[in-house]
Amino acid sequence: MPKAKRLLNHKVIAHVIGTLLIINGFLMAMSIPFSIYYNDGATWSFIISASLTFCCGLGLRFSNKKSKDAEIKKRDGYLIVVLGWVSMVIFGSLPYIISGEISNISNAFFETMSGFTTTGATILGDTGHKICNLPESLLFWRSTTQWIGGMGIIVLTIAILPLLGIGGMELFVAEAPGPTKDKIHPRIKETAKRLWVIYFGMTFLEMILLMLSGMSFFDAINHAFTTTSTGGFSTKDGSIADFNSPVIEYIIIFFMFLAGTNFTLIYFGLKGKLKHFWKNDEFKWYLMSIIGLTIVLTPFVLNNSEGGFGQAFRETLFQVVSMITTTGYASADYMLWGGLVIFIFFLLLFSGASAGSTSGGMKIVRIVLLMKNGLMEFKRRLHPNAIIPVHLNKEPVSNKIIYNLLAFIFLYLFIFTIGSIIITTIGGVTFEEAISAVATSLGNVGPGIGSIGPTGNFSALPDASKWVLSLLMLMGRLELFTVALIFTPYFWKRN
Repeated sequence: MPKAKRLLNHKVIAHVIGTLLIINGFLMAMSIPFSIYYNDGATWSFIISASLTFCCGLGLRFSNKKSKDAEIKKRDGYLIVVLGWVSMVIFGSLPYIISGEISNISNAFFETMSGFTTTGATILGDTGHKICNLPESLLFWRSTTQWIGGMGIIVLTIAILPLLGIGGMELFVAEAPGPTKDKIHPRIKETAKRLWVIYFGMTFLEMILLMLSGMSFFDAINHAFTTTSTGGFSTKDGSIADFNSPVIEYIIIFFMFLAGTNFTLIYFGLKGKLKHFWKNDEFKWYLMSIIGLTIVLTPFVLNNSEGGFGQAFRETLFQVVSMITTTGYASADYMLWGGLVIFIFFLLLFSGASAGSTSGGMKIVRIVLLMKNGLMEFKRRLHPNAIIPVHLNKEPVSNKIIYNLLAFIFLYLFIFTIGSIIITTIGGVTFEEAISAVATSLGNVGPGIGSIGPTGNFSALPDASKWVLSLLMLMGRLELFTVALIFTPYFWKRN
């Protein structure tokens, strides 16, 4: 009698998660030289954390050796991404807890999840618990979590470890940060390598430019990590505003914009194929949205600011790019700019930048397709027998993509609504702060409105709210379906 096929290949799942933890332990150990150099007192915290992470990874990997014909199926791929991400966060919170800098487990988990998902929401910043008072090695680890999460630890693993060439496409699809059909290279490992070369190159170039603009090496490498990942963690309590440098702000604006651009477009641009930019509808909407919002909002900022036009323009441009790309940096307190600006920034918590970038949110391509489909519906009403497809980049979009789009938008708004009800019910914040906390977590943006705005933090929220928001961060980072799917009965049925 033939053996029934397994629903999930547990050995392969544990094997891959073990590999991820080994990498996580190695990256965690990169903070040790900073701790030794600055003599910040956290050296043993990182030695213990990295050793535990590395050893647990080794145990999982070698006690679950993959067979030669092992293959990652769709279910395996989705579960690996979700469990792998959660495992990375759990072990990634150890340096905070062991060092005693963030002893509350809920706070440590929230801060680490915010890092790996590149959300940038933080519980740090209160008097006596300031960001700048953290040991340098913990600040570096905090930034590193965002840099890892920017392109995704799964893609990193595929890029550097050929041993994961067992159905790697399943992992990439589950991890991919948005709907995009463009491919840099037909082989997934080669694609991942090229993506990481671009990502590393952008990070290194920004670090050099920030150092030339007056930042220290330590501040430059941290901000380069959290800009290219559109994460937004800073080494300063006042974020970028603390540097008080127009040059630094414009450098960061440029790299936030790049990080919010589809990486395949950047690749083609580096190859001299600039026409891909002007043929891409999403990029044109992305660029024009930034330009349009900056022009419209600058007069309002000027009216509510003590500086002149140049400062108002720069601060507006910075915050618009920061919000659209879901980076979450702050060069000024936009809560002082008036109700209209605050409302528009609230709407931007849902937007996101380009598909195939490191940004969060719905992504502009989905919003563009939704608008185009809505407009086409008027034509379909007048011509019910005509086939009138939606076009993107001058090509018709299949009904399958439209159905997927509508399902995604519905799921996004449904989760936002349920999350808002839960956070409001738990209490501890006003209704406006509750819905902005949900929107900024689900969109992986970072700051919200009120006490959780650009000059505030999430420390006052009840622990229960932090766990809910952590789940929302994960769902937003992994494009909703990846996480939501494992909670459905369909995932656990054979047919």
